[in-house]
Amino acid sequence: MLLFYLIPAILLGWSLGSNNSSNIFGPAVTSGLVSYKKAIIVSAFFVFVGSVVGGINGLNTLGALTNLNIELLSLALFCAFLAMIFMSFFGLPASATQAVVGALIGLSILKGTFNSLILTRIFISWILTPIGALIFAFILYKLLALMFRKFLGITAQDRFLKVLTWIAIFYSAYSLGANNVANVTGVFADVLLTPSFLLIIGGLSIAVGILTTNKKVLYTVGKGIVELDHFSSSVSILGTGVTLWIYSLIGVPVSAAQATIGAIVGVGIATGTRTFDTGTIMKVIFGWVGTPMISGIISLIVLFLIQLLS
Repeated sequence: MLLFYLIPAILLGWSLGSNNSSNIFGPAVTSGLVSYKKAIIVSAFFVFVGSVVGGINGLNTLGALTNLNIELLSLALFCAFLAMIFMSFFGLPASATQAVVGALIGLSILKGTFNSLILTRIFISWILTPIGALIFAFILYKLLALMFRKFLGITAQDRFLKVLTWIAIFYSAYSLGANNVANVTGVFADVLLTPSFLLIIGGLSIAVGILTTNKKVLYTVGKGIVELDHFSSSVSILGTGVTLWIYSLIGVPVSAAQATIGAIVGVGIATGTRTFDTGTIMKVIFGWVGTPMISGIISLIVLFLIQLLS
């Protein structure tokens, strides 16, 4: 019976890894800086490590958001999974945090209550995440560019770039796991299994999802907004990692997609780019706004069908 409740969480973790992994190596892969195969293997390992080592704070946050019973919590995760699949089908970077929160609130409106204070913290984080990532990426670019271009020779630049890129991917994968594992199993905190088991299960499911990364989302994130050179790609990944890590320390799961888009725009501004693909940006914004709405609507429809058939 325990496994039955965990199946939606595992499916959500897989969809999260498949969709959101593009945020931690998409720019580097699409720019040709690193190979896709190496990126997914390394990222899968570090996202698991991040989940187990750094995921406990966010786990407690989502676990206290609603008072739904275990059956409805499991149903909410399944509905969030459906929303993630819907977004991935259209190649849109989606937020597992928004999908889970949308489903939880949708079900809580009819079947329970939710903690408005925690919900407010989460909403505020959705607004601040892309802004923070933009600022971090802008500052990182300016600082690292000074070292890269003024103090290193050509040979040293190549070595520096390779090391920087892999460090950025390691760090961002770790941060993604630490921040987003709560989306997968956080609702079961103090309800099902121990925190350690919940972190392990969530981390493994995300890692498996990374090994089957959605390539439509990969190219939307990596090339759709603005063309980045190798150095800019690495800095944008690093900016994403810093943003996710800070929120993991605070204990608020946030959108890796929002962090990545903010970081890419921040790097673009730092390089003097003024031309962004507004069509792609609007698609991404639709993903941000649409994910919680779609997830909430799906949860209400599924609950209605279950009650109708029971």
